Amino acid sequence: MLIGNIDLGDRPVLLAPMEDVTDASFRVICKEYGADMVYTEFVPSDGLIRDAVKAIAKMKTSEQEAPIGIQIYGHIPESMVDAAKMADNAASIAGGHGCDLIDINFGCPVSKIAGRGAGSGMMREPDKMVAITKAVVEAVGKPVTVKTRLGWDEGSKIIVELAERLQDCGISALTIHGRTRAQMYRGEADWTLIGKVKENPRMHIPIIGNGDINSPQKAAEYFDRYGVDGIMIGRASFGHPWIFRDVKHYLRTGELLPPMGVAERVALAKRHYALSLEMKGVPRGVYEMRRHLSCYFKGLPDFKETRIKLVTSMDPQEIYGLLDSVAERWGNETIEENNNVYGI
Repeated sequence: MLIGNIDLGDRPVLLAPMEDVTDASFRVICKEYGADMVYTEFVPSDGLIRDAVKAIAKMKTSEQEAPIGIQIYGHIPESMVDAAKMADNAASIAGGHGCDLIDINFGCPVSKIAGRGAGSGMMREPDKMVAITKAVVEAVGKPVTVKTRLGWDEGSKIIVELAERLQDCGISALTIHGRTRAQMYRGEADWTLIGKVKENPRMHIPIIGNGDINSPQKAAEYFDRYGVDGIMIGRASFGHPWIFRDVKHYLRTGELLPPMGVAERVALAKRHYALSLEMKGVPRGVYEMRRHLSCYFKGLPDFKETRIKLVTSMDPQEIYGLLDSVAERWGNETIEENNNVYGI
């Protein structure tokens, strides 16, 4: 699959951008476990043009993460264009690698974003969505992609027609989440319309499917059933970044890898923790690892007391000691995933 001149190979598996999850340390871990492409947490266009420190910091990436996309969101055309130009020059503005493509977030359903017309709120204004996309494509030199949903609600699933219009703006790939904005993350993702977009003979850009891919078997099934060029994994990677390795192994061989043992999870958690501290320091690196530490060991018996200590301690050395105690007590156990289905 090619996005512009970025070759992601056959049947690539991508990490979905997720606010408060896909920070730099998590992205590096997912790349190490086989994610073919990763994205930043979504960056607010208004924050960038105000030179907000937090927004600019989100654009700092590393060579370890490449290829990587910077995802921006907003509802004001001029601000989106200015933000896209800043993302295009992220290496000089924020330092690090910069980005290989710019992704426009037309998919986030949370009220504070969609409610003011950004993210999936743009599904109610498709003409404006198209105008913003066209303006961004014309303003930058890197490939531009879009991530969106099926429509605003059950009565306005506009994605098949909208996909053509977005393609005509010059985007290099389109990611579709198989839910409407009204669904949020409830119910089962419907890939039927994703498949119809891919089947449209007028579509020639890569189509990436997203929503409920939580096992190697399901990834393979959906590649075959819906013909998508790539698959994006979001929530199932949370606490299970090795899902990319497992999916790609299954796609190559048709065989499932054995579940990851507790000792191996501890080693991974310690590496992830060290990266977080290296990149963010104390206390931020400590706070932002709590959500991950809580999920790495979900399913262990009698783990509640240890989990509480892991997510409340502010002392890195105490955390490392707690992780060592997890390996000592449960190191010979395996957390059996339910038929190799990952999730939180």
